[in-house]
Parts: sequence; C-alpha cells; structure tokens
Amino acid sequence: MEEQFKVLIVLSHYLETARFSQFWDEAAKNRHISEAVPGFEQAIQSYAIHVLSLTYQKVPRPILVEAINIEGLALDKFLEYHAANSGWVIEKGGQSQVIVLPRNEFNHPELKKNTADILPFEHVTRIFPVLG
Repeated sequence: MEEQFKVLIVLSHYLETARFSQFWDEAAKNRHISEAVPGFEQAIQSYAIHVLSLTYQKVPRPILVEAINIEGLALDKFLEYHAANSGWVIEKGGQSQVIVLPRNEFNHPELKKNTADILPFEHVTRIFPVLG
C-alpha cells in the first residue's frame, strides 16, 4: 500500500509541474492504478488540455501529443472532435500542425492600463535618495 502512495505522489508531482511525458511514462508502469479508476486517462487528458489552454494560444502538435498521450488516427479523430466542438483550429505550420486554441483570459491577456496602479512620479523620485 505504501508503494502505491509513493507512485501517486510522483504522478501528482508530474501533473502539477506539467511534466506530462514523465507522467504518462510512470502511469504506463503502474497500469493497476489507472485501471482502478474509470475515466482516468480522459480526466488526465482534459487536465492537460486545460493547462495547455492557460499557457498557449497555439500548440504545436508534438506538444499536444506529449501532453495527452494520443497519436496517429486516434489523435486525428481527437483533433476533429475538438475542432468541431471546442473551437480549435488546425493550422499547417511548417512541417507540423499547429492547434489554435480558443482565446481566454490567460492565454490572451489584454493590455489594460489601470489608473489605480499608477504611481505618481513624485513618489518614485522620493525613493532615489534611499537607493543611492
């Protein structure tokens, strides 16, 4: 039982640090854990997509493959599904495809000038003698 907890801690660490390739490698070595939870792989894939959508506007196909652990025809079907249902756009970028994810507040921040955050110049100049 203790060994299973150690594996779960390692798996959770890989997910928390977005080291998806290492996560899938470790999960493959410990199939008994993932097979005990219905929908485990789909839940992790959804989490990985969520993390990617927070970080990327455009995801290179190899990065997506590493994150969700799907390749080949299954990946093509996965991409078709998300293009039809999730607003993804598939672009040909050089030698590889690029997946354009829908905009959100994290992957496409708008530059906003908040007047409450502006520090008057006179206040800044008061600091200079202290720094010098």
